Amino acid sequence: MFEPGEVISYFEMCREEGSSLQRGMNYRLRGGDSLVLMSRRPGAPYADRVEDEGRVLIYEGHDAVRRLGEPDPKTRDQPLTTDTSAPTQNALFFSAAKRHAASGAEPERVRVYEKLRQGIWVFNGVFRLLDAWEEEGNGRQVFKFRLELDPEASNDSPQPQAALEPTRVIPTPVKLAVWKRDGGRCVLCGSSENLHFDHVIPFSRGGSSLREENVQLLCAKHNLEKHDAIA
Repeated sequence: MFEPGEVISYFEMCREEGSSLQRGMNYRLRGGDSLVLMSRRPGAPYADRVEDEGRVLIYEGHDAVRRLGEPDPKTRDQPLTTDTSAPTQNALFFSAAKRHAASGAEPERVRVYEKLRQGIWVFNGVFRLLDAWEEEGNGRQVFKFRLELDPEASNDSPQPQAALEPTRVIPTPVKLAVWKRDGGRCVLCGSSENLHFDHVIPFSRGGSSLREENVQLLCAKHNLEKHDAIA
């Protein structure tokens, strides 16, 4: 299982999830956790955003499939059903969120991956799906989903307890700036393999994910060594 902040390839992501991931929303993929793919790069197709210093993700629902001869999906309300009246991924996620909000049912666990650049992704962690709603966006209705970082997800990690502090999502502009600054390599050994976005000063010591000066690229070896050294 990937760790929050781990940099991976598209192939590695698909291999881990056991699926050739072609769509951004995947409700209970292979009967397990749900999964979403996000992007906050310039020109991204959906208006995803991160709030509360990375603890909360507001994820936008997805458009109808583009079909020849039909209106641009960006001019149409996001759908709850397909052409064959089957529920869309929007509907499945929306129903799960409303079940939790209405009855306190166990929230859906959602694994979140973010596209950093072509072929390069970051695992942002495991979130809980807490709410959903519709809102107007550019003259049409779109779905919004509120996901909050799962404080228990770190218990799934095999790493030592010192490394189990949840890693809040680092804003995309910070990730991109750090990737460019560090040249896509570990700052300690120059490796380009098994990279992680690491907080120089941890949250527990007042560090922030909002400043690129507090974020660096480390390979898995040096990332683990650093965590082992935290008192």
